[in-house]
Amino acid sequence: MRKYVVAVLATVMVALLTWQGASAETAPSASPERVSWGECPDGTSLPGLECGTLEVPLDYRDPEGQKIALAISRMASPQPHKRRGVLLTNAGGPGEPGLNYPLVLKYYGVPQSVLDTYDVIGFDPRGVGHSAPVTCDLEGEATATANIPEYALDSADVAERAEYAAEVAEKCGSAATAPMLPHISTANTARDMDRIRAALGEPKISYLGISYGTYLGSVYTTLFPRRSAQIVLDSAMGPKGSGPSASRGFGEGVEDRFPDFAKYLSEHPEYGFGTSVEGIRAKYFEIAARLDAEPRPDGFDGKRFRKVTFEKLYLDQWLPELAEIWRAVETGQPLPQTSPSEAPARQPADNAVAGQLAVLCNDRDWPESVATYQRNVEVDRSRYPMFGAAAANIWPCAFWPTEPSEPPVRINSRGPSNVLIVQNLRDPSTPLSGARELRRAFGERARMITADQGGHLAYLFLKNRCLNDRTTNFLVTGELPRTDVACAAEPNPN
Repeated sequence: MRKYVVAVLATVMVALLTWQGASAETAPSASPERVSWGECPDGTSLPGLECGTLEVPLDYRDPEGQKIALAISRMASPQPHKRRGVLLTNAGGPGEPGLNYPLVLKYYGVPQSVLDTYDVIGFDPRGVGHSAPVTCDLEGEATATANIPEYALDSADVAERAEYAAEVAEKCGSAATAPMLPHISTANTARDMDRIRAALGEPKISYLGISYGTYLGSVYTTLFPRRSAQIVLDSAMGPKGSGPSASRGFGEGVEDRFPDFAKYLSEHPEYGFGTSVEGIRAKYFEIAARLDAEPRPDGFDGKRFRKVTFEKLYLDQWLPELAEIWRAVETGQPLPQTSPSEAPARQPADNAVAGQLAVLCNDRDWPESVATYQRNVEVDRSRYPMFGAAAANIWPCAFWPTEPSEPPVRINSRGPSNVLIVQNLRDPSTPLSGARELRRAFGERARMITADQGGHLAYLFLKNRCLNDRTTNFLVTGELPRTDVACAAEPNPN
């Protein structure tokens, strides 16, 4: 009987230590499962990529209970004698699958030295893609990525949006996968990452995450600092992660980024908007107000105009397309065809939304009062007049059917100096202020490289050699810059 009690206590202690975070690194564990590599699931089979699965607990408080299968991919180093470990990757979102992301990095020119140094590992996070996908049984336009609410013209708009948000939350709570929803969180995904590390037989992992993936990486290296090697966080969320503050950050981000587009228009007078950056900003408000009062015959209204402008600010390559949209709206011509989505087909169709909402709503305890969002909208309409009244609008998280199962992980400075934050100065999605907050939270654990450029995503996606070379050097050698680095603007060949 005593042996049984000791065994039970040991199991409970392991579960508690794993649940509580960094102390889990000292917890004993059973022999880890190993990954058997083979063909990838339909839709992800591409040359150079092999895939496998790994069972992990649905609920880490009950590690011997229900299991779910994670889909994992590997792009093996072509130089095994040079290989020094694995590089886990995350494509952001939340709600984005990641099996193909190693190949995306290769397509965008990740240096061969990085590919030689690591087996690059992708995975579909829990609840997403081929990793026990969740659903909210949404149809039609509601299956598009949640991303951001629509612009609220007034408090009545917020109340109307609240009715829609409540319907979405109710559907999520009554769908077949609803029992999984409380366990789809950033902290649990970070715990999954440590299970992947163990299954690969690695004492530590390196990591490259973009956008939301920066919060996931921050949580991982906070929970498991001694199991972290090189951690690169590209286009960083603040230390509060994917909650209301991240959504409201879009308003600030548009204000930071829009001057780049206005400058582009001023340098291309053929679009017909003149050469005054200030005048082009004024034109934005003029067009939006006109479309609010009288939408186009095709239904394109002021809310859609603001959201399309926000979306196309993400990349410099999209600015010409945005300029064409503006010109069509201003002249009454048909809207140009936008770039086709390259997102993979999913089953269920609303998995992107369901997976995203599950993480967003579980990571933070969102305000539940509609009046709170009405006040926030008015505050941000004044602070960030271009887009603040959208960024502060209400989400389904206000009506989510479950409460967060644990407090948010608090990012801190305890651990080795092995975190590199890379950031554009003018990012519409994860503004510079959030990256600075994250840098302060990590303290001497981190360094930050900023580049005088605009758009979302810095490493590889924009060809700033100063930022790219230093980031690559850190990944390959582990040498963190001695101080923070400010990279000057460089011509972008794109």
